[in-house]
Amino acid sequence: MPQQKTAAPKAKARAPFPAEADLHTWAAELDVVGAKLAPRFERAEPRQRVLAYLTGLLSNAERKNSWQLAELAGEASPDGMQRLLSTAHWDADGVRDDLVNYVVEHLADPQAVLVLDETGFVKKGSKSVGVAPQYCGAVGKIANCQIGVFLAYATAAGPVLLDRELYLPKAWIDDAERRAEAGVPPQVGARPKPALGQTLLERAFAAGVRAAWVTADSIYGGVYALRHFLEEREQPFVLAVPSTQRIGLTEKAAQVVAAWPEEAWQRLSAGEGSQGPRWYAWACMTMPWRDAPEGMAHFLLARRSVSQPEEVAYYFVFGPTAVTLQHLARVAGTRWQVEQAFALAKGEVGLDEYEVRTWTGWYRHVTLAMFALAYLTVVRLHAQRAQQTQQRRQGGRVNRKQQTARTRAF
Repeated sequence: MPQQKTAAPKAKARAPFPAEADLHTWAAELDVVGAKLAPRFERAEPRQRVLAYLTGLLSNAERKNSWQLAELAGEASPDGMQRLLSTAHWDADGVRDDLVNYVVEHLADPQAVLVLDETGFVKKGSKSVGVAPQYCGAVGKIANCQIGVFLAYATAAGPVLLDRELYLPKAWIDDAERRAEAGVPPQVGARPKPALGQTLLERAFAAGVRAAWVTADSIYGGVYALRHFLEEREQPFVLAVPSTQRIGLTEKAAQVVAAWPEEAWQRLSAGEGSQGPRWYAWACMTMPWRDAPEGMAHFLLARRSVSQPEEVAYYFVFGPTAVTLQHLARVAGTRWQVEQAFALAKGEVGLDEYEVRTWTGWYRHVTLAMFALAYLTVVRLHAQRAQQTQQRRQGGRVNRKQQTARTRAF
């Protein structure tokens, strides 16, 4: 069963409306996004409407479904917004490619971490594409929901979502009538979550995305094919694995770690949480019997709860031979940034507030919400840099005045 995650709070944070001083930056950057997306839309109507849709997602509206977005756009009915998500002629994957290029252009970070994870979208009924009773991390239990597998890009500026795939449960795979009604493409078959995750990584690397590390939970890290794919690329990773993961020929991860002496453990922070540093005990060992390129090595990493030492997480690491335990703890902790990305996307840009049931509708809404999140991250970064520049200038003026006053004093 997937690792349990903290249930999302009921009250959603809403995107703050920009201060008057920031309005020009927000509008200018939205024009940049509009120019980037324009070639994807042959007709003026959907080209204008997609900007209205994005503007609505970025608003502080209480709900962000087609009805509310149409109202914000001054339209009398939701027909136009619904048409944008259903029958209008445009390619969501092409817009996804534009999103990736936008992130690389504005947020590229050599120390970035790519994070694979999934999130659930609770739904009623059985018509929404991919919906089924399955574990939903958003509510921490089995629920009637859709599951989306996402690739996040965690940087110093904040996490954004780069790519997405909808997971189809077994009940949907061979149900031709249900698939046809929801518009599932005929070529889409059974796709395990780790395979979806690898597809997301392949596309990101092909698009020029570079990251210092890749991380994911044990649903993905426990699969050899995904680890091997990254090793072949010589892409460093910190991937969670189950306690039963074999180490060598006979032993399991839990058995190996249980034999480590107490002095092997160090109390380190896995990064900042909502209540300050997240402290755990950490330890690792090299696995020299596993082949690695020169300068690289394989490690077994373990994280132990400080308050409940029986709670231990295990990781396979592939990275530089000189990497420190403190650095590995930080990379492993970066995985939680994808939860922040999901919370921001659902709370601020309506990632989960769609009312579409089809395959095409899901991909279109989710892609636009991901773009809106990236836009927010970029404009906030611009605002932060502008504020820092202003503070430096003010500091320079103060220093010059102080210097002038001292000179006159002499």
